[in-house]
Parts: sequence; structure tokens; C-alpha cells
Amino acid sequence: MSHYIALFKFRLTEGQSIGPLALRKLWSNACGTDDVKVSRAASGPGYGAKSHTYSLCAPPKTVNLASIEVRLRKLLADAALTATLTLTLTHQS
Repeated sequence: MSHYIALFKFRLTEGQSIGPLALRKLWSNACGTDDVKVSRAASGPGYGAKSHTYSLCAPPKTVNLASIEVRLRKLLADAALTATLTLTLTHQS
């Protein structure tokens, strides 16, 4: 059984959304593996009534986060999604 940690989080601009299957496929393509998980939570006050924060999770030993981030940004842009992306894991042991 794999343990997953959030590597990236993002919010989409107002009026945009992505379904769980499309999000998982996008994240899987960015990581180059199907061993990923995604989640969505309603954002707190100040982000708008319909805003969500999306978490992109993978095993802790996922390698080359810089390359994954580049692919993720390109895939989001290709899907015409404008996101505020945050790296949540700053180092790996």
C-alpha cells in the first residue's frame, strides 16, 4: 500500500473547474505514473463562494519535482486552465 503526500496545490481562476477524473489524468501525465491521488476542498473566505483548492498527491519518493512542475504547468495551459500553483513539498529525504 502506497503512502501519498501532497506535492502541489492549486486554485483555478474564477469560473473555472476540473472534474476528478480529468484532474487525475492530468496529474498522472505530469508525473509519468498512475500511482497518484487528487483531492479538492472548498477554499476559505476571500477566495470566492465557488472556489476550490486542488491537491496533487504522490508517493514521497517521487523524483524530479522541477520537471513534473514544468509538465504540470504546460498541461494546465493546454487545458485552458489558469491556476495559482504552489509547491507544497520543499525537500525530499
